[in-house]
Amino acid sequence: MRALSFFAVGLLFAFGLGLSGMTQPAKVVGFLDLFGRWDPTLAFVMGGAVMVTFAGYRWVLKRSAPLLDTRFDLPTRRDIDWQLVVGATLFGSGWGMAGFCPGPALVALAGGSVDVMIFVAAMFVGFLAKDFVVRPSSPPAAAARA
Repeated sequence: MRALSFFAVGLLFAFGLGLSGMTQPAKVVGFLDLFGRWDPTLAFVMGGAVMVTFAGYRWVLKRSAPLLDTRFDLPTRRDIDWQLVVGATLFGSGWGMAGFCPGPALVALAGGSVDVMIFVAAMFVGFLAKDFVVRPSSPPAAAARA
């Protein structure tokens, strides 16, 4: 049941990314081009996502436990370190240059574009390279059981 719920949520997320245009690099780059031909339509997508997340968190966290698990997994880190800054810079640069970030790129693979396949391959190389560049001295404390 748990795997089915993960699949359903992922499918809904993929549908939303496709419907909103976030799988179209030109639309994303147009949104990020504030001083050129700016396309503000993705601001509505982000605004809607923020509202749903805000309401969802308030509703869900009133529960003692999630429906399909015994405890919530919530992030606890609040510090800003060099890894966060470098990661955010790489993420934003890649998003601005290519018009993709990981979620929409994976959804766009369904279109069969060679450009998307190259982007996703490079993205996974980057994921693997990070593990060789940054070797944690202890396991990350990114999430704690609440």
